[in-house]
Amino acid sequence: MEINIRGEKVEVTEAIREQITNKFNRLEKYFDAPDTIKVYVNIKINNTSQVIEVTIPTSKFTIRAEESHQDLYAAIDLVVDKLERQIRKNKTRLKNKYKNTENFALNLDFEVETDEENDNKIVKRKNIEMKPMDEEEAILQAELLGHDFFVFKNIDEECISVLYKRKDGKYGIINAN
Repeated sequence: MEINIRGEKVEVTEAIREQITNKFNRLEKYFDAPDTIKVYVNIKINNTSQVIEVTIPTSKFTIRAEESHQDLYAAIDLVVDKLERQIRKNKTRLKNKYKNTENFALNLDFEVETDEENDNKIVKRKNIEMKPMDEEEAILQAELLGHDFFVFKNIDEECISVLYKRKDGKYGIINAN
């Protein structure tokens, strides 16, 4: 694996590089050709916590995870565990989707507990009536409901929009045309 490490407001020391390299070597078993995989690691300081963002683009999909912790080394451990869980959890879905595809990057010949495979079934379906509103009213509705997201008919953009609360506490909007 080729690991590209970048630091924002933090100096990436040789000890940090070595720790990241050692931990990410654990993920090599999940890739057919680990030498061709590039891993992008971004380390930054956010107030008192250390944040590590990891992106692994492959030819068919992208694996991404982010973790924050007071201790950078603990954040590294957490993000590697999260990436490994993502790969293991989605093993069956990926295998079914890309089973006849050439140049598939993942090695899916590992065993997974069956409980993890059934975690992502739809357990509830809800129909909603969308009232036309502007973005400010949607923010108010989301806050009143205590939700992290809100779907509404956007009168400003004339489309269906999803308002979501970001990790930094601000809002983002996704428009569906």
